[in-house]
Amino acid sequence: MAPLSLDILYFIQLAGIPVGVFAFVHAALQRPDAYAAADRLTKSAWMGITGGGTAAMILFGALSGSGPGLMFWIAGLVAVLVYMVDVRPKLIEVQRGGRW
Repeated sequence: MAPLSLDILYFIQLAGIPVGVFAFVHAALQRPDAYAAADRLTKSAWMGITGGGTAAMILFGALSGSGPGLMFWIAGLVAVLVYMVDVRPKLIEVQRGGRW
């Protein structure tokens, strides 16, 4: 039986994948000019970042467990979370318009 900490890590690894897929789809559905208006990287850059991050989470997270590939899983998770926490709110704000 695996220690509880490894079970928790595996759950977190699996939970990160849908977040990455959501971030990639969200990046794909946004207008390209919204990225420039939000003063962020281009749409294709963020699609590459979120897609690569999601791929890294799939390849090095759930499939490899807690080995040396965990470092790449963490990098993928950080890339996706940067989009979710920083870029996505700015895009929504730009497309929604300024609030009074």
